[in-house]
Amino acid sequence: PVLYFYGFGNGILYKILLKNTHLKHLIVFEDDISLLYEIFHLIDFREELRNNKLIILQSDVLSKDLENIFTTPPFFNFLRVYSLHLHSVYYEIFQDKIIKLNNKISQIIKTTILYQGNDIEDALQGFTQFIFNSPKMILNPSLDSLYQTRKKKSKTAIIVSTGPSLDKQLLVLKKYQNKATIFCADSAYSILAKYDIKPDYVLMSERTEKTADLFKNSYKNIDEGIIFVLLALAHPKAIKYLEDSKRNYILIPYPSLFVKKCMLEDFGNFPSGSTVALNALKLAYTLEHKSIIFIGQDLAYSQDGTSHSKDYMYGSNYESSIKQESALAYGGKGEVKTHCMWNAFRLSIENFIYKNTKNCKFYNATEGGARIEGTIEKPFLECCLNLLNDNDKKFTQPKILDTDKQNELLLNIDENLYE
Repeated sequence: PVLYFYGFGNGILYKILLKNTHLKHLIVFEDDISLLYEIFHLIDFREELRNNKLIILQSDVLSKDLENIFTTPPFFNFLRVYSLHLHSVYYEIFQDKIIKLNNKISQIIKTTILYQGNDIEDALQGFTQFIFNSPKMILNPSLDSLYQTRKKKSKTAIIVSTGPSLDKQLLVLKKYQNKATIFCADSAYSILAKYDIKPDYVLMSERTEKTADLFKNSYKNIDEGIIFVLLALAHPKAIKYLEDSKRNYILIPYPSLFVKKCMLEDFGNFPSGSTVALNALKLAYTLEHKSIIFIGQDLAYSQDGTSHSKDYMYGSNYESSIKQESALAYGGKGEVKTHCMWNAFRLSIENFIYKNTKNCKFYNATEGGARIEGTIEKPFLECCLNLLNDNDKKFTQPKILDTDKQNELLLNIDENLYE
C-alpha cells in the first residue's frame, strides 16, 4: 500500500502506478522544483495530490515531518518493508543525497519502532510493578494537584541531565539555583547533592532495580521540599527508599487503556516513559514555564569517549561500550558519536519542541554533545544572566485526595484488575 521513490522523472511512471487500487500512498522525493513546475503543466495530478495518494517531498525534509508520517497508518504498519527506489538510472548521479536521505529515514524508522517497546518481559515487569505501586499512588498527591498548586509559579526551568558536559555547568547552576525551577534526572540527583544544589523536582522513568538504587541514599542538605516524580511502574525499592527517609513523592501512571478504565486521569497521562529528560520537559512545559534550559543533555559521547558526568553513581564510562553511530554536533559543525537509544531520545525531544514552540522558548546550554533541533544554542552563563533575575520560587506542597475518593479509586483498580 505504500511505495517510496527518489526522483520524479517525467511523472508517467507514477500516473500508471497510482492506477493500482491497492496502492494507497506514493511518496516521491524530488529536489528540482522547476522540474515539477514543468511536469504539472503536462500531466494532471490534482486528484492524487488532493487525496494524498501522491506525496512529494524534498530530500532535506525535516525529521519531525517524516516521524509524523511514519507514526500514521498505513505507513507505520509497513515500516519493515520500507525500500527507497530510484525512478531511473539517471538519478544515481545524486547518490550522496540519496544515501543521506536513506540513512535519515532508516534512523527514524528504527526510532519509531523502538517507541513501541522491544521486550515483552520488560513490559510485564512494568505492569506488575504498577499494580503493586498503585495503592501508594492513590495515597499520595496527584499530578493534577501539583498542576493546581504550581502552574505559572516560575518563569524559567532548568533541566539537568548527566551527560559528560554537566561538570562544567555545576558552579554556575549553584550560583543561580534559587532563580529558576530545577528539574533533575534521577541520575543527576546525587551529583547535585554533592555540590549543595537543591532541585525542585527529581524524576524517574525506568523500572529496573538498578535505577531504583539511585534513590538509595538521601541527602539532608537538599532533600527538604523536593518532590520526587516517578512513573508508577518504577521498581518498588525506589518508593521504599523514599518513604524510609520521608522524602515527598508522587506517582504517575503510564498512559494505557487500563489506566483510563480505572478513572485515574487526575494522576496524569503525560509521560512517554522513553526518557526521563523528555518527561521533565513535558512537566516543565505543562507547568507553563516561559523558558526551558537544558544542561548536561549531551546525548552523545565526549571526545575522550565517556558517556556520563564524572560523578555519576555508576561511573563516567557506564554506556561507553555500546555500538556507536554519528549525529550532528552541538553548534551544527561536524559530528559526534552517539548510540541508537540516545538518537531515539533526541528525536522524541525534538518532536515535542517542534509542536510546542508557540508558548515557550527552549534553550540548549549543554555546550557540547549532539545538536537538538528546535532549541536555541547559548552558553549556560549567558542564559542565566539574560533569563534569571529574581528569586521566583514560591512553592506550596500539593495535597492528597480525601479518604472517600481514595477508597473509591482503590476499589475501582481492584475491580478492573480482577476483571
